[in-house]
Amino acid sequence: MSKKIISPCISICKTDPVSGFCYGCARTNEEKKLWKDDNTTDGWKSENLKIIINRMNGWQLETFKESYDHKIKQGISLFKKSLLEKN
Repeated sequence: MSKKIISPCISICKTDPVSGFCYGCARTNEEKKLWKDDNTTDGWKSENLKIIINRMNGWQLETFKESYDHKIKQGISLFKKSLLEKN
């Protein structure tokens, strides 16, 4: 069985009104819906991950990579972890 592809959501869910991309994961609202759809294939998710990473650069890319790697390894994004630690 193949490894489940983890959602790129890193809990920074604000959409840029100009580009339409999320500040955290660089997905469009339509891409977010497709990630939640049970019929969406792992092949599409894998390809979409490449697309969204290519949309990012600079601090957004670095922040995303660090938080997404943490989410894959620990099951929670760095942003959500810090929110939980504050409460």
